[in-house]
Amino acid sequence: MPLSETLARVDADLAAGRVPVARQRLRGLVSSIPYDLTLRRRLAEVYRLYGDAAEAGRWMYLEEDRNADETAAFEARYGSPGWRMKALAWRGPEAMAGTAFAEGQLVAVRTACAEELGHPVDWDDPASHRDGLEEEYEAPSEPWTVGGVLAGVGCMVGALAFLAIWVNGVVALFD
Repeated sequence: MPLSETLARVDADLAAGRVPVARQRLRGLVSSIPYDLTLRRRLAEVYRLYGDAAEAGRWMYLEEDRNADETAAFEARYGSPGWRMKALAWRGPEAMAGTAFAEGQLVAVRTACAEELGHPVDWDDPASHRDGLEEEYEAPSEPWTVGGVLAGVGCMVGALAFLAIWVNGVVALFD
């Protein structure tokens, strides 16, 4: 599916209140096109709807106009340079970042990870920066947010509506 079509679906999902679907579409796009800073910015906006400052900070980390509190939340949640490399989900040369600031951020994270591990690391070789990630990452528990609760309720309502439609369809088969 072309990028423009997927972004149109993201916009439609957001307009219809399907925030989790929009988030998933954007995550897929960032995974496919990791060097597109606009996609990362859009994903950060969706995480703000959830009230998740750390994830908003994660996806805005390469932007010069990022929010300091979100950046601090990201850095606290992903406490080591290795975890930050993994979380940023970057692939390819840092020069593809599109801005000098973003390139500098990527270089700084990679350099800090290499210094911590004592050997060179590479964005395209996750095994090179997995050392120190043996322990399973567990996101810190945070208080519920209004956005998070609303998103959860929206998912439940959608699931119940789908179930009701499905049950009615099955009942109609046996009538």
